[in-house]
Amino acid sequence: MSGRAWFSPSVARGFSKLWLAAGYAFLYLPIVALIVYSFNDSPVANVWRGFTLKWYVALADDTELLDGLWLSLRVAFLCACASVVLGTLAAVALSRYRHFTGRTLFAGMVSAPLVMPEVIIGLSLLLLLVSVQRAFGFPQRGMATLWLGHVLLGMAYATVVVQARLNDLNPQLEEAALDLGARPWQVFALVTLPLIAPALVSAWLLTFTLSLDDVVLSAFLGGPGATPMPLVIFSRARLGLNPSVNAVAAVTVTVVALAVALASALLARAERRRALEKTAAQRGRLT
Repeated sequence: MSGRAWFSPSVARGFSKLWLAAGYAFLYLPIVALIVYSFNDSPVANVWRGFTLKWYVALADDTELLDGLWLSLRVAFLCACASVVLGTLAAVALSRYRHFTGRTLFAGMVSAPLVMPEVIIGLSLLLLLVSVQRAFGFPQRGMATLWLGHVLLGMAYATVVVQARLNDLNPQLEEAALDLGARPWQVFALVTLPLIAPALVSAWLLTFTLSLDDVVLSAFLGGPGATPMPLVIFSRARLGLNPSVNAVAAVTVTVVALAVALASALLARAERRRALEKTAAQRGRLT
């Protein structure tokens, strides 16, 4: 067989599918194994002894882990909302205003958390908060400081996502709305926001996930009585994990997966409705 036959289209497609399957297996098999072993009857996390739900029952009495999960969910939700708002404002400024005093510095400061090690960010924020606390007596290390640190990091990611979408938009749409008498805030609310809605949802989900599993910033900015779930799991890993950790991880994965599926369905529905409205408008112009 000649060497050329090895690179036929069918072989290339089969090889690409194989690599795709291997990539998905590498990414998702550990998550599947974690969920499966959350039903393991053995106290040893990686030794299967039978099916049971006792770790989910025990999870209901694990106040430390549940409190950490609830704190992480609250901080992640507030962080995602604030990051999307601030990131959208920063993205609009960078995308729509090409020339203003300090633009280069502003762009650098917005993107700095993306390239700076989280250890440096966490340490600098800790020193700042300690100085502010000594001067004014607040804020105490807890949920508020966790939120501030996570927003600083999440805003940078949200800015990148939203700015990429804004750069792809046709500026003539906004110009047409201005020509028709709309005020700038009306253009932003009625034209720009609906067009960048998928990017806003993507940025929200991304920053929510980043905040939910952040360990480094949480280690610096958390305090007594405010220990998020990643730090609880990390501290228990030093002594050996039990399947109750698998149970809370399985619950978290399920909740996040359902949220992503719901968001994807809503976005797909909105895109279909927008496509139908566009088709109807084109037909109206033709008639």
